Amino acid sequence: MTHDHPAASDPGAPRPFGRLLTAMVTPFTPDGSLDLDGAARLAGHLVDEQGNDALVVNGTTGESPTTTDSEKDRLIRAVVEAVGDRAQVVAGVGTNDTRHTIELAVAAEKAGATGLLVVTPYYNKPPQAGLVRHFTAVADAVGLPVMLYDIPHRAGVPIDTETFVRLAEHERIVAVKDAKGDMVASSWVTSRTDLAFYSGEDALTLPALAIGAVGVVGTSTHFTGALTKQMITAYETGDTGTALALHRRLLPLFTGIFRTQGVILVKAGLTVLGLPAGPVRSPLMDATDAETAQLRADFVAAGLELSA
Repeated sequence: MTHDHPAASDPGAPRPFGRLLTAMVTPFTPDGSLDLDGAARLAGHLVDEQGNDALVVNGTTGESPTTTDSEKDRLIRAVVEAVGDRAQVVAGVGTNDTRHTIELAVAAEKAGATGLLVVTPYYNKPPQAGLVRHFTAVADAVGLPVMLYDIPHRAGVPIDTETFVRLAEHERIVAVKDAKGDMVASSWVTSRTDLAFYSGEDALTLPALAIGAVGVVGTSTHFTGALTKQMITAYETGDTGTALALHRRLLPLFTGIFRTQGVILVKAGLTVLGLPAGPVRSPLMDATDAETAQLRADFVAAGLELSA
C-alpha cells in the first residue's frame, strides 16, 4: 500500500519491529555445535541490557549459510522461549530457492517467530519480476509480517525502487532492511511507499533517519545497542545535536566491527566480555589476536571498554 505517512520523527510512523534490532550471532560450543543455552542467555542480554526491541536470528550474522534447517528451527524456539514475552523474534528465512525459503518461512512461523527477514536471492541473479514472484510467494505462504533485505553487494542483484513499490502493496510485506547504501534510492522508497525502513548498515543509521527510516538492524549493536537506541530517540525527539554527537562517538565501532566479516569480530568481542559466542564455522575464521586488539582499540575510540 502506498500513501502519505508520518515522518520518522513522528511517533506515529509505523514501526512494526520497533526501533532497534540486532542481527544476533549464533552461539556455538567449543566443538562447533549449537549452544542453545548460550543463545537464550545472549538473547536475554541483548534485550535486557542493550535495549533491543527485536532480534533477528538465522541471519548472515547468525551464520545461516552454515547452519542446518533443524538448527535454525531449534534456535528460533530457544530465543522465543527466552525473550518472546518482551521482544520480537524475526527469523531470517531467505535463500536463493523459493521453495526452500517457503519451507523455512512456514517452519519459522510454527516455531514462534513474530516476523520474517527475507533476503534477495543470491548468486543466481534473478530479474526483478523474479524477485516480485519470490517475495510474494513467501509472504503468501505465512501469516507473519515480512521485512525485505536489500543487500546487492552480497546478493548480486538490487531490489529496484519500482519493485519495492509493487511489493509494498502486499499486506504482509511491511518493512525493508536496507544495506544498499544508496540514499537517493532509499529516499524514493520511503517517499513512495509506507514500508518501514530500517538501516542495514550501522554507520548509516542517522542519515537514514533523515530520509524517513525508523530504525536499524545492527551488528555492532551487540555492544552499542543502548547508545544507538539513544541516538535514534534523540533524533526522533528533535535533539539532532545529541544524535549527531552519538553517531560520531560510535563511528569507530559502527565501522570497526566490519574490518573483517562482522560475525567474526562480534564473537571475538562477546568472548572477551564473557558472553556466549563460541567459534565461527568454516569457511569463516576466528579473529586473530591482532584483530581482537584492534577491536579493543575501536571500543576505546567509541568511549567503551572491551573487558569482562
